[in-house]
Amino acid sequence: MATPGRASTTRCSRRPGAAHLPTTVTGLPRKLIEVRNKTATDPLPVIRLHDLRHVHATLLLLARVPVHVVAARLGHADPAITLRVYAHVIRSAETAAADIFAQSLHFEQG
Repeated sequence: MATPGRASTTRCSRRPGAAHLPTTVTGLPRKLIEVRNKTATDPLPVIRLHDLRHVHATLLLLARVPVHVVAARLGHADPAITLRVYAHVIRSAETAAADIFAQSLHFEQG
């Protein structure tokens, strides 16, 4: 059990005082997908827990959640980190916004 005021080296526990190793938690998505794929006719691609973090951030940014909010959810100390890592997502959203604007101008002229 962690000492008050000190960081724990474990990520989660089954019950108070019984810790999981971090590799147990990070390996869980792979194991679940492998078990599902044994009987499924439409297999899922194997992904890592870290991949879900990127999916989470990408979906939030595409939904136009402010960068500083996404950065806080990811635990980034500075939104500039989020901007650097996800610049491609933000650029694609900006391109889509420009296309929508251009289409609306064309629609109003026609």
